[in-house]
Amino acid sequence: MLSFHKAVEQDFSAVNDLIINNLHSKVGLVENIGHYIVDSGGKRLRPVVVLLSALANGYQGKQHLTVAAVIEFIHTATLLHDDVVDVSALRRGRETANQQWGNAPSVLVGDFLYSRAFQMLVELGDMDIMGVIADATNVISEGEVQQMSNAGNSSIDEATYYDVIYRKTAKLFEAAARIGAMLAAKERAAVHGDAKSRDADIGNAMAAYGKHLGLAFQIADDVLDYQGDIEATGKNIGDDLAEGKMTLPLIHARDHLKEEQKQLICSAIKTKSAEHFESILAAVRQSSSLDYSIMQAQEQAELAKHSLAQLPESDFKMVLSDLANFAVSRIS
Repeated sequence: MLSFHKAVEQDFSAVNDLIINNLHSKVGLVENIGHYIVDSGGKRLRPVVVLLSALANGYQGKQHLTVAAVIEFIHTATLLHDDVVDVSALRRGRETANQQWGNAPSVLVGDFLYSRAFQMLVELGDMDIMGVIADATNVISEGEVQQMSNAGNSSIDEATYYDVIYRKTAKLFEAAARIGAMLAAKERAAVHGDAKSRDADIGNAMAAYGKHLGLAFQIADDVLDYQGDIEATGKNIGDDLAEGKMTLPLIHARDHLKEEQKQLICSAIKTKSAEHFESILAAVRQSSSLDYSIMQAQEQAELAKHSLAQLPESDFKMVLSDLANFAVSRIS
Protein backbone atom coordinates (compact mmCIF):
# COMPACT_ATOMS: atom_id res chain seq x y z
CA MET A 1 0.00 0.00 0.00
CA LEU A 2 1.39 3.40 -1.01
CA SER A 3 1.75 6.17 1.57
CA PHE A 4 -1.16 8.23 0.24
CA HIS A 5 -3.43 5.17 0.41
CA LYS A 6 -2.30 4.52 3.97
CA ALA A 7 -3.11 8.10 4.99
CA VAL A 8 -6.79 7.51 4.14
CA GLU A 9 -6.80 3.75 4.64
CA GLN A 10 -10.25 3.37 6.23
CA ASP A 11 -11.94 5.74 3.80
CA PHE A 12 -10.11 4.16 0.86
CA SER A 13 -11.38 0.73 1.91
CA ALA A 14 -14.92 2.11 2.20
CA VAL A 15 -14.65 3.59 -1.31
CA ASN A 16 -13.50 0.24 -2.69
CA ASP A 17 -16.53 -1.41 -1.09
CA LEU A 18 -18.81 1.20 -2.66
CA ILE A 19 -17.25 0.59 -6.06
CA ILE A 20 -17.70 -3.18 -5.84
CA ASN A 21 -21.27 -2.91 -4.53
CA ASN A 22 -22.29 -0.51 -7.29
CA LEU A 23 -20.96 -2.75 -10.03
CA HIS A 24 -23.96 -5.01 -9.47
CA SER A 25 -26.04 -5.67 -12.57
CA LYS A 26 -28.60 -8.24 -13.63
CA VAL A 27 -26.61 -8.57 -16.85
CA GLY A 28 -23.67 -10.87 -16.21
CA LEU A 29 -21.41 -9.44 -18.92
CA VAL A 30 -21.68 -5.98 -17.37
CA GLU A 31 -20.41 -7.30 -14.04
CA ASN A 32 -17.70 -9.42 -15.67
CA ILE A 33 -16.18 -6.54 -17.64
CA GLY A 34 -16.74 -4.06 -14.82
CA HIS A 35 -14.92 -6.22 -12.30
CA TYR A 36 -12.19 -7.04 -14.81
CA ILE A 37 -11.14 -3.44 -15.25
CA VAL A 38 -11.91 -2.22 -11.72
CA ASP A 39 -9.86 -5.07 -10.22
CA SER A 40 -6.96 -4.60 -12.64
CA GLY A 41 -4.60 -2.98 -10.17
CA GLY A 42 -4.95 0.76 -10.75
CA LYS A 43 -3.83 3.12 -7.97
CA ARG A 44 -7.21 4.92 -7.81
CA LEU A 45 -5.44 8.25 -7.52
CA ARG A 46 -8.46 10.36 -8.41
CA PRO A 47 -10.59 8.96 -5.56
CA VAL A 48 -7.62 9.48 -3.24
CA VAL A 49 -7.50 13.14 -4.30
CA VAL A 50 -11.19 13.53 -3.36
CA LEU A 51 -10.57 11.98 0.06
CA LEU A 52 -7.39 13.96 0.80
CA SER A 53 -8.86 17.25 -0.42
CA ALA A 54 -11.94 16.84 1.78
CA LEU A 55 -9.98 15.79 4.87
CA ALA A 56 -7.28 18.44 4.41
CA ASN A 57 -10.07 21.03 4.47
CA GLY A 58 -11.56 19.66 7.67
CA TYR A 59 -14.50 17.67 6.28
CA GLN A 60 -16.05 15.26 8.79
CA GLY A 61 -18.96 13.76 6.87
CA LYS A 62 -19.28 10.73 4.60
CA GLN A 63 -20.34 12.11 1.23
CA HIS A 64 -16.73 12.24 0.06
CA LEU A 65 -16.82 8.44 -0.09
CA THR A 66 -19.63 8.44 -2.66
CA VAL A 67 -18.00 11.20 -4.70
CA ALA A 68 -14.71 9.29 -4.72
CA ALA A 69 -16.46 6.18 -6.06
CA VAL A 70 -18.26 8.28 -8.69
CA ILE A 71 -14.96 9.79 -9.85
CA GLU A 72 -13.43 6.31 -10.19
CA PHE A 73 -16.41 5.06 -12.22
CA ILE A 74 -16.09 7.99 -14.61
CA HIS A 75 -12.35 7.42 -14.95
CA THR A 76 -12.88 3.69 -15.58
CA ALA A 77 -15.50 4.44 -18.22
CA THR A 78 -13.03 6.70 -20.03
CA LEU A 79 -10.42 3.92 -19.97
CA LEU A 80 -12.83 1.44 -21.56
CA HIS A 81 -13.73 3.90 -24.30
CA ASP A 82 -10.12 5.08 -24.74
CA ASP A 83 -8.81 1.56 -25.29
CA VAL A 84 -11.38 0.96 -28.02
CA VAL A 85 -10.54 4.23 -29.77
CA ASP A 86 -6.79 3.57 -29.53
CA VAL A 87 -7.16 -0.14 -30.40
CA SER A 88 -5.04 -0.82 -27.31
CA ALA A 89 -4.16 -4.40 -26.42
CA LEU A 90 -2.58 -3.88 -23.00
CA ARG A 91 -3.49 -1.85 -19.91
CA ARG A 92 -2.09 -2.17 -16.40
CA GLY A 93 -0.01 -5.13 -17.54
CA ARG A 94 -2.80 -7.31 -18.92
CA GLU A 95 -5.11 -7.52 -21.90
CA THR A 96 -7.59 -4.70 -22.30
CA ALA A 97 -11.30 -5.42 -22.01
CA ASN A 98 -11.74 -4.88 -25.73
CA GLN A 99 -9.11 -7.56 -26.39
CA GLN A 100 -10.97 -9.96 -24.09
CA TRP A 101 -14.59 -9.26 -25.07
CA GLY A 102 -14.52 -7.04 -28.15
CA ASN A 103 -15.18 -3.36 -28.82
CA ALA A 104 -18.97 -3.23 -28.55
CA PRO A 105 -19.22 -4.78 -25.05
CA SER A 106 -16.40 -2.53 -23.81
CA VAL A 107 -18.11 0.64 -25.07
CA LEU A 108 -21.47 -0.40 -23.63
CA VAL A 109 -20.04 -1.26 -20.20
CA GLY A 110 -18.29 2.11 -20.26
CA ASP A 111 -21.72 3.66 -20.84
CA PHE A 112 -23.08 1.61 -17.92
CA LEU A 113 -20.37 2.99 -15.61
CA TYR A 114 -21.14 6.55 -16.67
CA SER A 115 -24.85 6.06 -16.00
CA ARG A 116 -24.20 4.31 -12.67
CA ALA A 117 -21.98 7.23 -11.62
CA PHE A 118 -24.80 9.69 -12.27
CA GLN A 119 -27.31 7.45 -10.47
CA MET A 120 -25.06 7.69 -7.41
CA LEU A 121 -24.85 11.47 -7.82
CA VAL A 122 -28.63 11.74 -7.92
CA GLU A 123 -28.79 9.79 -4.66
CA LEU A 124 -26.28 12.26 -3.22
CA GLY A 125 -28.66 15.07 -4.16
CA ASP A 126 -26.18 17.95 -4.48
CA MET A 127 -26.66 19.97 -7.66
CA ASP A 128 -23.41 21.91 -7.21
CA ILE A 129 -21.35 18.74 -7.11
CA MET A 130 -23.34 17.24 -9.97
CA GLY A 131 -22.62 20.37 -11.98
CA VAL A 132 -18.85 20.08 -11.45
CA ILE A 133 -18.84 16.42 -12.46
CA ALA A 134 -21.16 16.95 -15.45
CA ASP A 135 -18.87 19.75 -16.68
CA ALA A 136 -15.79 17.58 -16.17
CA THR A 137 -17.34 14.65 -18.05
CA ASN A 138 -18.21 16.91 -20.97
CA VAL A 139 -14.70 18.39 -21.12
CA ILE A 140 -13.12 14.91 -20.94
CA SER A 141 -15.28 13.77 -23.86
CA GLU A 142 -14.19 16.80 -25.89
CA GLY A 143 -10.57 16.01 -25.05
CA GLU A 144 -10.91 12.44 -26.27
CA VAL A 145 -12.43 13.62 -29.56
CA GLN A 146 -9.74 16.30 -29.88
CA GLN A 147 -6.99 13.72 -29.35
CA MET A 148 -8.56 11.39 -31.90
CA SER A 149 -8.81 14.25 -34.42
CA ASN A 150 -5.15 15.13 -33.83
CA ALA A 151 -3.91 11.57 -34.39
CA GLY A 152 -1.55 11.47 -37.35
CA ASN A 153 -1.02 15.24 -37.28
CA SER A 154 2.71 15.88 -36.92
CA SER A 155 2.31 19.68 -36.71
CA ILE A 156 0.73 19.72 -33.23
CA ASP A 157 2.39 22.35 -31.02
CA GLU A 158 2.88 22.51 -27.25
CA ALA A 159 -0.15 24.72 -26.65
CA THR A 160 -2.42 22.21 -28.38
CA TYR A 161 -0.77 19.33 -26.51
CA TYR A 162 -1.41 21.00 -23.15
CA ASP A 163 -5.01 21.76 -24.10
CA VAL A 164 -5.62 18.10 -24.93
CA ILE A 165 -4.03 16.66 -21.79
CA TYR A 166 -5.83 19.21 -19.63
CA ARG A 167 -9.15 18.09 -21.08
CA LYS A 168 -8.61 14.33 -21.17
CA THR A 169 -6.59 13.89 -17.96
CA ALA A 170 -6.18 16.94 -15.73
CA LYS A 171 -9.85 17.98 -15.74
CA LEU A 172 -10.97 14.98 -13.66
CA PHE A 173 -8.16 15.54 -11.14
CA GLU A 174 -9.26 19.18 -11.00
CA ALA A 175 -12.87 18.18 -10.32
CA ALA A 176 -11.82 15.66 -7.66
CA ALA A 177 -9.79 18.22 -5.75
CA ARG A 178 -12.41 20.98 -6.07
CA ILE A 179 -15.25 18.77 -4.83
CA GLY A 180 -13.31 17.73 -1.73
CA ALA A 181 -12.99 21.41 -0.80
CA MET A 182 -16.64 22.06 -1.72
CA LEU A 183 -17.86 19.37 0.67
CA ALA A 184 -15.87 20.90 3.52
CA ALA A 185 -17.14 24.40 2.67
CA LYS A 186 -20.76 23.22 2.56
CA GLU A 187 -20.32 21.51 5.91
CA ARG A 188 -18.94 24.73 7.44
CA ALA A 189 -21.77 26.77 5.88
CA ALA A 190 -24.35 24.43 7.43
CA VAL A 191 -22.82 25.04 10.85
CA HIS A 192 -22.03 28.74 10.61
CA GLY A 193 -24.91 29.91 8.43
CA ASP A 194 -23.19 31.10 5.27
CA ALA A 195 -20.22 30.42 3.06
CA LYS A 196 -17.08 32.50 3.38
CA SER A 197 -15.16 34.05 0.51
CA ARG A 198 -12.11 32.19 1.82
CA ASP A 199 -13.89 28.91 1.04
CA ALA A 200 -14.26 29.99 -2.59
CA ASP A 201 -10.57 30.87 -2.72
CA ILE A 202 -9.60 27.50 -1.27
CA GLY A 203 -11.91 25.75 -3.73
CA ASN A 204 -10.13 27.48 -6.61
CA ALA A 205 -6.74 26.68 -5.09
CA MET A 206 -7.64 23.01 -4.75
CA ALA A 207 -8.88 22.97 -8.35
CA ALA A 208 -5.51 24.42 -9.40
CA TYR A 209 -3.77 21.70 -7.39
CA GLY A 210 -5.75 19.01 -9.20
CA LYS A 211 -5.13 20.56 -12.60
CA HIS A 212 -1.36 20.78 -12.16
CA LEU A 213 -1.22 17.32 -10.58
CA GLY A 214 -3.09 15.86 -13.55
CA LEU A 215 -0.80 17.61 -16.04
CA ALA A 216 2.26 16.31 -14.20
CA PHE A 217 0.90 12.75 -14.29
CA GLN A 218 0.09 12.88 -17.99
CA ILE A 219 3.44 14.34 -19.02
CA ALA A 220 5.15 11.66 -16.92
CA ASP A 221 3.07 8.97 -18.64
CA ASP A 222 4.07 10.36 -22.03
CA VAL A 223 7.74 10.28 -21.02
CA LEU A 224 7.38 6.66 -19.89
CA ASP A 225 6.25 5.72 -23.38
CA TYR A 226 9.84 6.44 -24.44
CA GLN A 227 11.85 5.36 -21.42
CA GLY A 228 9.70 2.94 -19.42
CA ASP A 229 8.93 -0.74 -19.73
CA ILE A 230 5.78 -2.85 -19.66
CA GLU A 231 6.22 -3.62 -15.96
CA ALA A 232 6.45 0.08 -15.09
CA THR A 233 3.78 1.42 -17.44
CA GLY A 234 1.40 -1.52 -17.86
CA LYS A 235 1.28 -0.89 -21.61
CA ASN A 236 3.46 -1.55 -24.64
CA ILE A 237 6.33 0.90 -25.10
CA GLY A 238 5.94 2.92 -28.30
CA ASP A 239 2.14 2.76 -28.29
CA ASP A 240 1.81 6.55 -28.56
CA LEU A 241 3.95 6.58 -31.69
CA ALA A 242 1.97 3.71 -33.20
CA GLU A 243 -1.25 5.62 -32.47
CA GLY A 244 0.05 8.77 -34.18
CA LYS A 245 0.12 10.85 -30.99
CA MET A 246 2.40 13.88 -30.90
CA THR A 247 3.24 13.96 -27.20
CA LEU A 248 5.61 16.43 -25.53
CA PRO A 249 8.86 14.45 -26.06
CA LEU A 250 8.15 14.21 -29.80
CA ILE A 251 7.03 17.84 -30.13
CA HIS A 252 10.23 19.08 -28.50
CA ALA A 253 12.40 16.68 -30.54
CA ARG A 254 10.71 17.70 -33.80
CA ASP A 255 11.44 21.36 -33.06
CA HIS A 256 15.11 20.81 -32.10
CA LEU A 257 16.41 18.22 -34.57
CA LYS A 258 17.89 18.40 -38.04
CA GLU A 259 15.58 18.03 -41.00
CA GLU A 260 16.26 14.33 -41.64
CA GLN A 261 15.41 13.30 -38.08
CA LYS A 262 12.45 15.68 -38.01
CA GLN A 263 11.07 14.01 -41.13
CA LEU A 264 11.54 10.58 -39.55
CA ILE A 265 9.31 11.63 -36.65
CA CYS A 266 6.72 13.32 -38.86
CA SER A 267 6.52 10.31 -41.18
CA ALA A 268 6.02 7.91 -38.24
CA ILE A 269 3.21 10.07 -36.84
CA LYS A 270 1.49 10.47 -40.20
CA THR A 271 1.61 6.73 -40.92
CA LYS A 272 0.96 5.77 -37.27
CA SER A 273 3.90 3.40 -37.32
CA ALA A 274 6.40 2.38 -34.65
CA GLU A 275 8.57 0.58 -37.20
CA HIS A 276 11.46 3.01 -36.63
CA PHE A 277 10.89 3.38 -32.89
CA GLU A 278 14.52 2.75 -31.92
CA SER A 279 15.80 5.41 -34.33
CA ILE A 280 13.19 7.87 -33.13
CA LEU A 281 14.01 7.08 -29.50
CA ALA A 282 17.68 7.81 -30.23
CA ALA A 283 16.68 11.12 -31.80
CA VAL A 284 14.48 12.02 -28.84
CA ARG A 285 17.37 11.35 -26.50
CA GLN A 286 19.84 13.24 -28.68
CA SER A 287 17.66 16.34 -28.57
CA SER A 288 17.35 16.13 -24.74
CA SER A 289 13.59 15.99 -25.25
CA LEU A 290 13.05 13.50 -22.43
CA ASP A 291 14.98 15.76 -20.05
CA TYR A 292 12.91 18.73 -21.22
CA SER A 293 9.66 16.83 -20.72
CA ILE A 294 10.73 15.66 -17.26
CA MET A 295 11.45 19.29 -16.33
CA GLN A 296 7.97 20.31 -17.51
CA ALA A 297 6.38 17.56 -15.42
CA GLN A 298 8.41 18.62 -12.39
CA GLU A 299 7.31 22.23 -12.92
CA GLN A 300 3.67 21.16 -12.91
CA ALA A 301 4.24 19.16 -9.72
CA GLU A 302 5.77 22.24 -8.07
CA LEU A 303 2.80 24.36 -9.16
CA ALA A 304 0.49 21.75 -7.62
CA LYS A 305 2.35 21.95 -4.30
CA HIS A 306 2.32 25.76 -4.33
CA SER A 307 -1.48 25.65 -4.75
CA LEU A 308 -1.74 24.10 -1.28
CA ALA A 309 -0.39 27.23 0.45
CA GLN A 310 -3.80 28.36 1.76
CA LEU A 311 -4.55 25.04 3.45
CA PRO A 312 -3.97 24.74 7.21
CA GLU A 313 -1.04 22.53 8.13
CA SER A 314 -2.02 18.88 8.56
CA ASP A 315 -0.90 15.37 7.72
CA PHE A 316 -3.39 15.36 4.84
CA LYS A 317 -1.85 18.52 3.34
CA MET A 318 1.56 16.88 3.57
CA VAL A 319 0.29 13.78 1.77
CA LEU A 320 -1.21 15.94 -1.00
CA SER A 321 2.25 17.43 -1.47
CA ASP A 322 3.79 13.94 -1.44
CA LEU A 323 1.31 12.88 -4.13
CA ALA A 324 2.61 15.64 -6.40
CA ASN A 325 6.14 14.35 -5.81
CA PHE A 326 4.97 10.81 -6.60
CA ALA A 327 3.59 11.99 -9.95
CA VAL A 328 7.08 12.72 -11.20
CA SER A 329 9.08 10.21 -9.13
CA ARG A 330 8.32 7.60 -11.80
CA ILE A 331 10.51 9.51 -14.30
CA SER A 332 13.04 11.26 -12.04
